[in-house]
Amino acid sequence: MKFPKSYKILKQNTFSSGLFSIVPIRYEDRISIMNWRNEQLYHLRQNQILTIADQDEYYETVVANSFDTKRPDQLLFSFLEKGICVAYGGLVHINWKDLNAEISFVIDTNLERDCFSQYWNEYLRLIEKVAFNEINFRKIYTYAFDLRPHLYKAVELAGFKKEAKLKDHCRIDDVFYDVIIHSKFNHKQA
Repeated sequence: MKFPKSYKILKQNTFSSGLFSIVPIRYEDRISIMNWRNEQLYHLRQNQILTIADQDEYYETVVANSFDTKRPDQLLFSFLEKGICVAYGGLVHINWKDLNAEISFVIDTNLERDCFSQYWNEYLRLIEKVAFNEINFRKIYTYAFDLRPHLYKAVELAGFKKEAKLKDHCRIDDVFYDVIIHSKFNHKQA
């Protein structure tokens, strides 16, 4: 399949900092991403194990169509270290009217323990360039099940502020968990 390599809405499609970069999500990364998502179901809003057929269909319909859309629902990126995909994420649940989007980010399960804070820090710096400099969003935020407190430290170090706690908002294995939202505003719009 010929897969698009740039988002129509963005003037710039590659964002880099040192050894790290984000590029529009690559088709060749889809199986690794599927595996990471399946391994990390506990903190995702994914209800079932993905199959290769599921992943291929999603990429060929939803993801591929987002490249040529003026106002896509999501912008997904492969996160590269020295050119190798080690994570992926993007701006999801985009609200064009209110100029905000949720941040999504999933790290290679094998690297998460040793690289979690570093990758989050690098990724947030890069995705902010997309959200605030390219698209001029007013606000970006994380929406996280209260299962990984180390995430809050990473996003707070990047300047995100805890905005809300949704009490008993999600159910995982018949246990209710809070959802914690951290936000950052575009200071150029202040």
